Amino acid sequence: MKATPVKLALFDLDHTLLPLDSDYAWGAFTTAIGWTDPVLFAQRNDDFYQHYKAGTLDIHAYVRFATAAMRQQGATKSIAAHADFMRATVLPAIQPQARALLQQHQAAGEPVVIVTATNAFVTRPIAQALGVEELIAVDLEVGTDGWFTGEIAGVPSFREGKITRVEQWLAQRGLGWADVDATFYSDSINDLALLEKVQHPVATNPDERLRAIATQRGWRILDLFQKSP
Repeated sequence: MKATPVKLALFDLDHTLLPLDSDYAWGAFTTAIGWTDPVLFAQRNDDFYQHYKAGTLDIHAYVRFATAAMRQQGATKSIAAHADFMRATVLPAIQPQARALLQQHQAAGEPVVIVTATNAFVTRPIAQALGVEELIAVDLEVGTDGWFTGEIAGVPSFREGKITRVEQWLAQRGLGWADVDATFYSDSINDLALLEKVQHPVATNPDERLRAIATQRGWRILDLFQKSP
């Protein structure tokens, strides 16, 4: 007799569990503390963000750009600055309804995994603050000096890469898609491939394109909170 599928809850992070984009906000924070030229950085950051929203982002070029300042500053300063970023920007933005949604799945005994296209340096402390231990994020390559090179290690958890990374996560636990009954919450058209892959797609605070697709296909739409840039 076939085993009962394992219920699995997958969550995008930015604009899904958080009412902001953590990578974008981290860039703005490092500019505010003087690590980057405010005009040039803001212009490029906005340009990359528009490409992300349009579904045309070059993730490798973006990661090189997004990590340039902390690569220059080094590990000690970057870790300290991120702790300040958590206190000043992220923790005040975490909303009770996001915590409640996560806890609902956790209380049901479901594995909860955050699957994000933002790098793990930025997002690991955020996942922990949300009470989620399992994180699939963009892994940054570490050089011989023990700090980031600006390149991506392995498959980036972005667009179709999210499916690959979830499959790897499942395989490490002796599971495949046929063994799980998966729900995925996301706001972004970039996550359409994974939304189509799971049994229970939930368009959460969806962008305009995803909302239209979700409406057409009869997917659940969850407006958890109002988004901000």
